[in-house]
Amino acid sequence: MSTEDIVTGLAAFFEQDHRDCDARWTDVEELLDTADTDSARGAWQKYDAGMRRHLAMEEEVLFKSFDAMSEVSGAGTTAVLRMEHQQIRKLLDQIGSAIASGDAESALNIGDTLLILTEQHNAREEATLYPAAETILGEQWGELSSRLEKY
Repeated sequence: MSTEDIVTGLAAFFEQDHRDCDARWTDVEELLDTADTDSARGAWQKYDAGMRRHLAMEEEVLFKSFDAMSEVSGAGTTAVLRMEHQQIRKLLDQIGSAIASGDAESALNIGDTLLILTEQHNAREEATLYPAAETILGEQWGELSSRLEKY
């Protein structure tokens, strides 16, 4: 693995996971648009699991490693991102409840809020955190990547 591969691996990995989550949300939204929550449940479960996996990978591997190496100890950028992750999880819980109760309209409405939040959140991560993390953690990408495979 060249130094260039190491440096670009971290951002590419997390940015691709953002795109994958976005695509799974599109699947959910298309099914909810038909108001058939029974059909949407499977796509929802896949999306929900993927989002929670993504949040966990960031918090448990990326943020912890970044904070340790940057000596910010959970302050600054990662503190804001963690708070947003909590907001995202609350919205995921609300959408899951709406789908479970057969309320496609509420799920879509809450989904609109989730979409706005995740778009802004992802843009912040991709513009700020990931480039900084590549600078600070680039040489550790091989080890971090191995830890992420467990998710």
